[in-house]
Amino acid sequence: MHEASVTAYFAQLDHPLKDAAEQLRDFLLSANPMIGEQIKWNSPAFYYTVELKNADPKTYKGDLVVFHLRRKDEVLLIFPNGAKITDPTGLLGGKFTDTRKSISFTSLEQVLANAEALSTVMNLLVQWVEEDN
Repeated sequence: MHEASVTAYFAQLDHPLKDAAEQLRDFLLSANPMIGEQIKWNSPAFYYTVELKNADPKTYKGDLVVFHLRRKDEVLLIFPNGAKITDPTGLLGGKFTDTRKSISFTSLEQVLANAEALSTVMNLLVQWVEEDN
């Protein structure tokens, strides 16, 4: 059910970097079988699919990454708990004062060049969620 709503979102998406966003979607879903997708906060969002025990909904622990497509020159990925992991890839950045981190992509080539690092980040996030579940 969630996949259909994300598919519909991308079908109507009018963005100069739509190809990059669609490739990111594919990479995020293929990074780990425990990653699902939905529309949340009016954007494609990727989450940990196993029910979390004793999780405080205010921590967004199961939320792994959300697309931010408001700017036409980038596809921004926001990781609500990105600061909770040690990122050996150096991909995560952002100037947030809370637990969020981000990655900005400005081309399909940049997405393709960072596929392995993105997979590493996603698997570290899944591992972080599982360790405390």
